Amino acid sequence: MAGTRTGHKPVYRLFPVEVARVRRLGPSFVRLTFTAECLSDFGAGGVDQRIKLVLAQPGRTLADFPNGPDWYQQWLALPDEIRPVLRTYTVRSYRPEPAELDIDFVLHGGPGGHSGPAATWAATARPGDEIGVLGPDRPGTGRMWGCEWAPPASASHLVLAGDETAVPAVASIVETLPPCARGIVCLEVPEEHDRQEWAVPDGVEVRWFPRCASAPHGKLLEEGVAAALDELHPRSRGGVADLDEVDVDAATLWDVPADDAAPGQFYGWLAGEAAVIKRLRQLLVRDYGIPKQAVAFMGYWRHGHS
Repeated sequence: MAGTRTGHKPVYRLFPVEVARVRRLGPSFVRLTFTAECLSDFGAGGVDQRIKLVLAQPGRTLADFPNGPDWYQQWLALPDEIRPVLRTYTVRSYRPEPAELDIDFVLHGGPGGHSGPAATWAATARPGDEIGVLGPDRPGTGRMWGCEWAPPASASHLVLAGDETAVPAVASIVETLPPCARGIVCLEVPEEHDRQEWAVPDGVEVRWFPRCASAPHGKLLEEGVAAALDELHPRSRGGVADLDEVDVDAATLWDVPADDAAPGQFYGWLAGEAAVIKRLRQLLVRDYGIPKQAVAFMGYWRHGHS
């Protein structure tokens, strides 16, 4: 169960790919399978690996995306009408043979059903459509590969939680857990039929919380996580009072365990809308006394922000 970290830093490069297959997973999810010969050189990382999707501006091509180690500075310097759009997604699965990569898209993100440019593109994507994948050029694992899941070998109680944007990463994680794993997974999704079936260890329970247009975003998830903690981790008297505050409107909430964090029996992985994850961070650390360095708290997106 323990994660490993690889120190040899990869180079991030553009992989021009095209859609090979489209599979609808539910009302809110679609899986696109991408293919290209160059994907045989893709640097696969861990089970929650983040990559960037590159979308050319209307009437433009991926040739606008800069090459080289300073691609980011060059990208920032491009005029708005030329600069390709970058959006972060999770690798659902990767197959070096036959050079395929799956990415699951949420078709309507956040309250109100407003989609970003990548989700809007995915909603009408067809086989043969082209897009770019920005990812590492060599295999490895750890943060340099966009991976955070790294429970210590001592972790005997796992809690994973998130909204629909975290579902692909959680799916990849739980499908690779060892048979001895024990824990609770809490997932809030838009619709009842957004539930997915995964092969998970007998000691891992996956709990789905469909909002069904009646519950505010995050309310059911917070209630579900609190119930899971009551079962797995008794509430600590007083908790921790000195938890640092994060202004999720001004900064990214990304608080993850250090590589040298002390091992413990509890390990958590929480991702989704930043304000919800902030409240869950307060719940776990302040109310339940869980060490902050035992949990990865990740604000994948912020309501009302691009």
